[in-house]
Amino acid sequence: MRQKNNITEFVLLGFSQDPNVQKALFVIFLLTYIVTMVGNLLIVVTIIASPSLGSPMYFFLACLSCIDAVYSTTISPILIVDLLCDKKTVSFRACMGQLFVDLFCRLLYLFGGTEVFLLVEMAYDRYVAICKPLHYLTIMNRQVCILLSVLAMTGGFVHSVFQIVVVYSLPFCGPNVIDHFFCDMYPLLELACTDTYFIGLAVVFNGGAMGMIIFTLLLISYGVILNSLKTYNQEGRHKALSTCSSHITVVILFFVPCIFIYVRPVSNFPIDKFMTVFYTVITPMLNPFIYTLRNSEMRNAIEKLLCKS
Repeated sequence: MRQKNNITEFVLLGFSQDPNVQKALFVIFLLTYIVTMVGNLLIVVTIIASPSLGSPMYFFLACLSCIDAVYSTTISPILIVDLLCDKKTVSFRACMGQLFVDLFCRLLYLFGGTEVFLLVEMAYDRYVAICKPLHYLTIMNRQVCILLSVLAMTGGFVHSVFQIVVVYSLPFCGPNVIDHFFCDMYPLLELACTDTYFIGLAVVFNGGAMGMIIFTLLLISYGVILNSLKTYNQEGRHKALSTCSSHITVVILFFVPCIFIYVRPVSNFPIDKFMTVFYTVITPMLNPFIYTLRNSEMRNAIEKLLCKS
């Protein structure tokens, strides 16, 4: 441990100190985590095992489901276990590791990381499929899909390393109590024994401003896609609307809570924990339902897979 850092562990306050509330939350989050893992892994297995789901859209969907599963495993098990413990502590290194995986999987602060890259790629995939259907397989070939995924992973990794280096270099000399249920960026910055004003501005720019820009561009891109549907027949329009509405729902669920938290300077409010639960626990659970319930191809493929099993 560095000499200037006197903190070896952090204490997480979680949601409540009431034992009854903790037991209720334990059951809720445990069921949510189970549903999240089963749903996302089922999507991945179905796409891999179904030749009919070989289009680029489903390739990106499988990647997105993998990231949701990994991210949920980073946050939810710790949250669930802590609800059964009287004292919720996490070591300094474990806290940094959790923050790194959190950044790498979803990049809350730049919104240009792995999951957002995939959402952008999925939007581009839909644009090509709907606006340029005759060139779809030529433009969105397997090499392009793999290249886009590698770029997404690389962007997420590079920015995660940068953020972790910044936080790790900060001195923490006390207090060590985090009013949150996991190691998040803003609570950690508030505990640093130094002026984090400029670091906070960088986080606001990376997280809030860039998030709003990308969110706006995504909405504009889907507006262009929806406008192009005027030339389609009713059946083609309905299918395209069903697919795009699923993607738009995921984009809104992902961006709106994050922008709410990171568009402002470094500060923490009680509602932040509940907003964080929404996009770290609830949204990964909802994604499989959003994509399967509104996608007949996914439903049919899952039914066939379950029948074979």
